Amino acid sequence: MLSPTDAEWDEFVAAHPDATFFHRAPWRRLVATAFGHKAHDLFVRDEQGRLAGVLPLVEVRSRLFGHALISTAFCVGGGPLARDAASRDALLRQASELGRRLGVDYVELRDTADGADGWVPRSDLYFGFERPIEPAEDANLLQIPRKQRAVLRKALARDLQVTIDRTTEHFFPLYAKTMRDHGTPALPRRYFDLLLETFGGDCEILTVHHEGQAVSSVLSYYFRDRVMPYYTGSRAEARGTGANDVMYWSVMRRAVERGYGVFDFGRSKVGTGPYAFKRNWGFEPRPITHQFHLVRSSELPNVNPTNPKYQLLIGAWRRLPVPVANAISPFLSRSLA
Repeated sequence: MLSPTDAEWDEFVAAHPDATFFHRAPWRRLVATAFGHKAHDLFVRDEQGRLAGVLPLVEVRSRLFGHALISTAFCVGGGPLARDAASRDALLRQASELGRRLGVDYVELRDTADGADGWVPRSDLYFGFERPIEPAEDANLLQIPRKQRAVLRKALARDLQVTIDRTTEHFFPLYAKTMRDHGTPALPRRYFDLLLETFGGDCEILTVHHEGQAVSSVLSYYFRDRVMPYYTGSRAEARGTGANDVMYWSVMRRAVERGYGVFDFGRSKVGTGPYAFKRNWGFEPRPITHQFHLVRSSELPNVNPTNPKYQLLIGAWRRLPVPVANAISPFLSRSLA
């Protein structure tokens, strides 16, 4: 069966109502280039030879976290897209068969509500946050709960400047330090450069400056009607100046300016600071379901910072000097898919 071209793949994705930014064809090359992981793009065709379903998978091998097929690695979504139930079932069969053939520990489909026989759902780790953005600024402000709105108004009254950047010059140092502070290896700078290069205006960096210094920065994805602030970084003083609040508010207003109408705040784990922060902004959580097909593994994976067995590693990482953490991170973060 003839493999789809990038153009055919993206045409199918563009027409499917459940498609996400993470289904787009360029991810296969980007992940391979940035991390060296192999992409396995599954697909089915109908009797007329037309594309009827797609499922992007990334094969991740890690001494720390095992061997897995993930849709889609380094993303919060992916999963099967199909025109009908038969095509969807065919994609899931292909995924489980590929997992067995490769000898992986498990196959993971992210943000996928429905599985099939032999697939195990898990919905207790992550919650997503999204809502429409009111186009009018005053109405947009009123969407934010009163207490948080007062914090934002105070921050907006400060001397903070906002820029739209087409390089990672301001963003990456803030992101890398924030990741070190959280006890997590940072993704390599090359990855973010590739995101900007690959997706053009659909990937944008917004930075907040205070007294001539970048203090808070966010890389956002734009897809269909929504903006998704995805990677962030900030200096310690960002909290005192309200730079993080101004940053997210500015992303909202920038999205309206560009004609987008939904603010997708991404996923967070229950009981974490980001989860509480998003609730404070008036966003209601929705449970996110991942589907797993266990191949060699006998239990569901638990590769996340809330796992107690990683606490010693996280504590040690936080104590590393930032230059040392940045030097080591690229060798470790490729496994944090």
